[in-house]
Amino acid sequence: MTFDDQLRRYFGSVDLDAVPAPAIAAGVERMRVDFGLETDRGRRFALWSLLFLLGAAPDLDAFENPVDRDAARDFMEMMEKDPAENRFR
Repeated sequence: MTFDDQLRRYFGSVDLDAVPAPAIAAGVERMRVDFGLETDRGRRFALWSLLFLLGAAPDLDAFENPVDRDAARDFMEMMEKDPAENRFR
C-alpha cells in the first residue's frame, strides 16, 4: 500500500487540506482500529507511520517485535530532525 493509497482509503483524498476536520478524525479512528487488527508487519508499520505524521500514533509499546519498535523509533527521530519538511504536523 502506498502513501497515496492510505490517504485515499482513510480520508477519500490525497489532499488532506481539502478534507474536513470531522472526516480527518473519523479516518484516524479507522486507522487506529485497523492498526490494532493488522497482522502484517509492513502494513502495521505503514499505518503507524501515517498515524505518527498525523499526531495520533500509539506508543511504541504497540509493536511487540523489538525490530519494529526500533524502526518506529528511528522513523520518529528522522521526522523530528526537520519538522519544517513534515507538512502534516
